[in-house]
Amino acid sequence: MKLTVVGTGYVGLVTGTCFAETGNHVTCVDIDAEKVRRMKAGEVPIYEPGLDVLFERNTRQGRLKFTTDLESSIEEAQIIFLALPTPPGGDGSADLSFVMNVAEELSGMIEDYKIIVDKSTVPVGTAEKVHEILAKKLDESLFDVVSNPEFLREGVAVDDFMKPDRVVIGTSSERAKELMRRLYEPFVRQGNPIIFMDERSAEMTKYAANSYLATRISFMNEIANLCEKLGANVDMVRIGMGSDNRIGKRFLFPGVGYGGSCFPKDVQALAKSAEESDYDFRILKSVMQVNLDQKSILTKKISNYFGGELKGRRIAIWGLAFKPETDDIREAPALTIIEGLINMGAEVIAFDPEATDNVRRMFGDRISYADDQYEAINNADALAIITEWSVFRTPDFEKIKSGLKQPVIFDGRNVYSIEMMKEYGFHYESIGRVPIQ
Repeated sequence: MKLTVVGTGYVGLVTGTCFAETGNHVTCVDIDAEKVRRMKAGEVPIYEPGLDVLFERNTRQGRLKFTTDLESSIEEAQIIFLALPTPPGGDGSADLSFVMNVAEELSGMIEDYKIIVDKSTVPVGTAEKVHEILAKKLDESLFDVVSNPEFLREGVAVDDFMKPDRVVIGTSSERAKELMRRLYEPFVRQGNPIIFMDERSAEMTKYAANSYLATRISFMNEIANLCEKLGANVDMVRIGMGSDNRIGKRFLFPGVGYGGSCFPKDVQALAKSAEESDYDFRILKSVMQVNLDQKSILTKKISNYFGGELKGRRIAIWGLAFKPETDDIREAPALTIIEGLINMGAEVIAFDPEATDNVRRMFGDRISYADDQYEAINNADALAIITEWSVFRTPDFEKIKSGLKQPVIFDGRNVYSIEMMKEYGFHYESIGRVPIQ
């Protein structure tokens, strides 16, 4: 098929590249001329494992192209994906201006039948709004609007797209349904479902899924905080809970809160939609508050250890991205922790395998940056682990002890076992477990 993907952010670039990998001809459109120039030159603008290989192959073989010209990109396209930003507005609702502006442009360009696909995460009712904009200038026989939410996890997005658990497609059009089925069938050859539903239900499915996962995380963080007070070990509790097949093992790891481009924004947007519908979504309000509080947990532990006096203390931080295998720092807990430490007078030196440059653009010279994990701990008063990158899992503990002024670790992701920390003689504080003094 011939496809157009409007927007080359995280979702758009992964979507376009993966569709090209199955033999489709994809044109990706972006208003950022410099970004388009760099992609034409072979530069992948985001870090996502495995994406660079597919990007190189499909651009080299001519199936993946880039342009700033929306009109020329849609001339032969059968399906147009809108993978545009929907950032939270001042009141928490999703800002749909990018989506609506492109819909307005498309209404003056379409001359033959096209499927317009909302790939961005959008509030319930957005497909109808896009339809209304297009119908002002176009005969309704020339287009269908489909909701096709993405369920990509940063760090494994290529695998998620190429081997999806399910594909959700919201449409009331049989014509659109058949074309979308044909497009996605190569991705579900192992039998995972393509689920068709109405547009509003598809839009709600994405918000409901992300909000439920965020709820699991906040729930486990509450359990972890209570475990510390009662002397229980949250790791044991997590294993006991996860072995129940009604609950499952995933998203039960406590830590310093969730972040990223999806969970914070989507939970907030669903809560706002509920408010606009005169419904008090009490659970989501609690989920957001727990997550906000959890981002300060490690800062409080560090402050308490040093008797509330952090002025002049040097704190090393391992991990800045909101999760491993990405350079994304949007809503990352590390940002809150760094800000808190700075405000209390601490000196911060940070290391992350991929996200350091993004943090440097935000904090500048307010903190220091290390080229590797061991450089970060030299002459530091304590080490704080914020992101559970694999490279941090089995470090040289003797090297850590010799680099630090004193053997003190604050682990925001429970990377190390209590027994190991006892063996090496660290003062070790984690989440939901008894501290090692």
